[in-house]
Amino acid sequence: MATETLDKQKTIDLRKKHVGPSCKVFFCHDPVKIVRARGQYMYDEKDEKYLDCINNVAHVGHCHPDVVEAGSKQMELLNTNSRFLHDYLVLYAQRLQATLPDKLSVCYFVNSGSEANDLALRLAWQYTGHQDIITLENAYHGHVSSLIDISPYKFHQMAGAEPNQHVHVALSPDIYRGKYCEDHPDPATAYAENVKDIIEQAHKKGHKIAAFIAESLQSCGGQVIPPVGYFQKVAQHVRNAGGIFIADEVQVGFGRVGTHFWGFQLQGEDFVPDIVTMGKPIGNGHPMSCVITTREVAESFMSSGMEYFNTFGGNPVSCAIGLAVLDVIEKEDLQGNALHVGGYLTQLLDDLKKRHPLVGDVRGRGLFVGLDLVRNRDKRTPATAEAQDVIYRLKEQRILLSTDGPHRNILKFKPPMCFSREDAELVVEKIDQILTDLEKTLGLQMSEAVISENGHTKRKEPTDENGLVHPSISSSQKHTGTLPHDKKNKRLKAL
Repeated sequence: MATETLDKQKTIDLRKKHVGPSCKVFFCHDPVKIVRARGQYMYDEKDEKYLDCINNVAHVGHCHPDVVEAGSKQMELLNTNSRFLHDYLVLYAQRLQATLPDKLSVCYFVNSGSEANDLALRLAWQYTGHQDIITLENAYHGHVSSLIDISPYKFHQMAGAEPNQHVHVALSPDIYRGKYCEDHPDPATAYAENVKDIIEQAHKKGHKIAAFIAESLQSCGGQVIPPVGYFQKVAQHVRNAGGIFIADEVQVGFGRVGTHFWGFQLQGEDFVPDIVTMGKPIGNGHPMSCVITTREVAESFMSSGMEYFNTFGGNPVSCAIGLAVLDVIEKEDLQGNALHVGGYLTQLLDDLKKRHPLVGDVRGRGLFVGLDLVRNRDKRTPATAEAQDVIYRLKEQRILLSTDGPHRNILKFKPPMCFSREDAELVVEKIDQILTDLEKTLGLQMSEAVISENGHTKRKEPTDENGLVHPSISSSQKHTGTLPHDKKNKRLKAL
């Protein structure tokens, strides 16, 4: 049972008083107070159970007993900094390296994904002697100053902010919403050419490229899966310009994609980044992260003359926990679970798309899946208000899901890796019911499939009950985030 002593309102009041107002909570109009968790479930102060589809941080499941035991035992024995020799540090580095290509062999242990990406930039600047960074549209790489500069997902929110002249933003390799979509004959090359053009323009201004950084699969950017071959082509352009490639695996690593241990491996065996950063799942909620790079980059960093020291990075407790996480992934075949359950979840969501005009696209790999909601399939108009409505209604049924993407219209699945087929069935069943209700209220229905001239099945735009194309929500409704429900059925929309 719950052991909290404060009632929920008291917790809210104290948070408002003592916690910075920019530190937001999920479901801000009616936040959930979580007091304990286990596996893929979280429990509130009333001991009511919620299915967690949000927390990729609790990678092997909340409070996994093996992880808890490993950390507790080591904490009773010793915790100190990495300037003392300790077996767990080197054993953990060896285990991590074994999951990666041989070229990536040197580890730097730090405490968060933000620390890892900040250090990756330092490595790139030192190794190349260059300053400029290429990032992607809608990218998010962390909360420290150096990373806000390369995170359009964040810096576009800052009124009056001047862009960093050493940061260049490339097109997101999004084949659903991007410039080059699924009907393009070679989107990988087209998007990579955009990076090449950026490099050429930077050189004309006397700038030199230090690195290209990208999440292996864009998360906050909207669950974007780069076309195969894109990273190889980008890496060639960047390396030809004297830069290096940084793969950010903070949200998608450690077997989440199912078929591979790391997301960048989806591009093929012929692609190896120069630096890989990892965080979140590495410690199952314990604050730890890592940067892994080549011997050449590491030796260049040392040649600067500045010692690198991190008090808590690689401490014995963190390494014991990290080893336990790797053991659980292997023992419980969580990568295999991500492949099979993730595939089943995607299949169920694909079936939803066949029945619901609000579903524009289903995309993802393993247990990293996005459901793109649209108001108009042909125009792919983001259904932002509807997406918010879905997650609030799910919350009422004790299922926790979030939205993301530049339009906040992507239902984002990244649950603990112990997520089951039954969990997938439950959440999709509830989404099915909610979409049915929303479409009925909006007067939407799915037109029958017609055969296009090239013989492929193509669906018409969603129409209302009179056969008219469903109009976009009015500008006033866009601003307020409300849907045309009656008063009884109004829902809170914004997170």
